[in-house]
Amino acid sequence: MKSAIIRAYEGAVEIADVPAPVLADDSVIIKVHAASINPIDNILRMGYMKDMMPLTFPFVMGYDVSGVVTEVGKDVTTFKIGDAVYARANQDDKGAVAEFARVKAAELALKPASLSHLEAASIPLAGLTAWQAFVEFAHLEKGQKVLIHAGSGGVGTLAIQMAKHLGAFVATTVSARNADLVKSLGADLVIDYKTENFDEVISDYDVVFDMVGGDIMNRSFKVLKKGGHLVSIKGQDTDGLAAQHDVKFDWFFMHPDGAQLKTLADLVVSGELKTVIDSTFKFGDAAKAFDHLADGHAVGKIVIDMTA
Repeated sequence: MKSAIIRAYEGAVEIADVPAPVLADDSVIIKVHAASINPIDNILRMGYMKDMMPLTFPFVMGYDVSGVVTEVGKDVTTFKIGDAVYARANQDDKGAVAEFARVKAAELALKPASLSHLEAASIPLAGLTAWQAFVEFAHLEKGQKVLIHAGSGGVGTLAIQMAKHLGAFVATTVSARNADLVKSLGADLVIDYKTENFDEVISDYDVVFDMVGGDIMNRSFKVLKKGGHLVSIKGQDTDGLAAQHDVKFDWFFMHPDGAQLKTLADLVVSGELKTVIDSTFKFGDAAKAFDHLADGHAVGKIVIDMTA
């Protein structure tokens, strides 16, 4: 089958023929209609996490997938051939930017009928990351105040909407050109990170969701009230700042979860969650999609149309 692959760390993305995935008892095979890509894809490609998550080559790129089930493993009872589904595949079943993908049934959910495959593919990794940050780690509650960094990114655009669904007051950092977008998603307070220092604008917040790391993460401890919670997907608290500020800190890596994707699908159907797509690329232009991802300025998600 044709797939977008790399042949080595730091290698160019190319379209090449590789063996199709083999059906497993607990999994399904999906004819891929759309895939989306995420910063983690380029992080892995460049070898920055090769000690933690080593790749084998040729490596098929991508994890977020939407498509139609073509084969069903013998232990799978929740999905059938012909179902339109979406998922974030696990590390062993990576390979979304390909004609076919294998995904464990436990990591799948039915695609909302109101969404195209392009829209559905934009949700899994970003949506699960935001949901797990707020529900599994921060335990965000109605009436609490949360700061979401990088609110116009793939995770941020969904995180704002989820925080509002959970009843929080939402502040977010973006550039001025994206202020209207995040306001339309529900942000209550928009901080222009180019002209304002967020830690001089807000204080006594319950939760910070950090997707930037470095100095931004370290300064974020200052805006939390005592007992507050900083959740990051980018950095570790190597300086012990959580203890100094009497707050909690968690770093985490998203895990695939079909039940949570079902919850996100319900939010889509109810109108509480909408997708934000930065750009769409044809399958043959996958390399251009990854180049655009590397620029770091996408607003929302970058999606690859596997049928074009």
